[in-house]
Amino acid sequence: MSLLPTAALPQNGPVSRRVVFVVYPRITALDLVGPHEVFGVAGAYDLVVAAPQAGRVVTVRGPGIVADRSLASVRGAIDTLVVVGGEGAFAAARDPQLVRAVANLARRSRRVASVCSGAFVLAATGLLDGKRATTHWAACDRLVEEHPAIAVESDRIFVQDANVWTSAGVTAGMDLALALVADDLGQDVARAVARQLVMYVQRPGGQAQFSAQLGAQRAARDPLRELQSWIGEHPAGDHSVERLATRVAMSPRHFARVFRAEVGCTPAAYVEQVRIEVARRLLETTALTVDDVAVTAGFGTPETLRRAFARRVGASPTEYRDRFRSFAPA
Repeated sequence: MSLLPTAALPQNGPVSRRVVFVVYPRITALDLVGPHEVFGVAGAYDLVVAAPQAGRVVTVRGPGIVADRSLASVRGAIDTLVVVGGEGAFAAARDPQLVRAVANLARRSRRVASVCSGAFVLAATGLLDGKRATTHWAACDRLVEEHPAIAVESDRIFVQDANVWTSAGVTAGMDLALALVADDLGQDVARAVARQLVMYVQRPGGQAQFSAQLGAQRAARDPLRELQSWIGEHPAGDHSVERLATRVAMSPRHFARVFRAEVGCTPAAYVEQVRIEVARRLLETTALTVDDVAVTAGFGTPETLRRAFARRVGASPTEYRDRFRSFAPA
């Protein structure tokens, strides 16, 4: 039950949308609690937590949760079925009885969603075959290996394909829930929910799951590690392979080969990732124009910035700012 008031939120009619959360032993508590709170604060949903058996369900860490009812006892139509994730998802995906129960509930649902590794349970039902989907970045390779019929998008926060929605790990489940609220009740309600929960306004689903520094390896050699830090501190500099190679006293060809081996991507790809991250921070926290952001982040022109955002973020700079800014515009 939410401790936050919902009276101040815009309301679109009575509670009528039933959301059923599927849980099982060793879920990650936040995979349930985060999205549950988003729907609860929105105030237009009837929320049900269902497990193989009603009662207490053990979580991976922290307190257990209590399932309202068993999966078999859930009757009638369902608006949204949400399969939560956690370390127990892999065992759950191998439980024929649980998988059949989820498949049966899905047939009665207007839309189906998963949080984090809950995608493995949906995959076991066949619901993701032929569809685009995502899960926690650390499990994407496993999802590809075990379910080659799924088009796994490993760099997305959440993915919608027809009436099936999947999200990346843990807090991305809240982004997914906000997107579902916006789809049902409009952006104004989603923004009000985000304010109540002190969240950033909904991140676009195409935003990378992690930053350039987290997504790339730290180089083993001191000169390359220092170069990575220097690039982050000087995003607008001349970061051609020739200039970067000169800074670490290597030939361009040897530098490019060593950088890729130690960092996991080409120098050009790393520089673009860093510049995207700088541009994102500027769009989120300043009132700089898109032209100024392009120059400050090292893209030079707004068109170069827009192309990079379309390719890596899945939204234009203006769309990204509208959804994710944390400053009050003048």
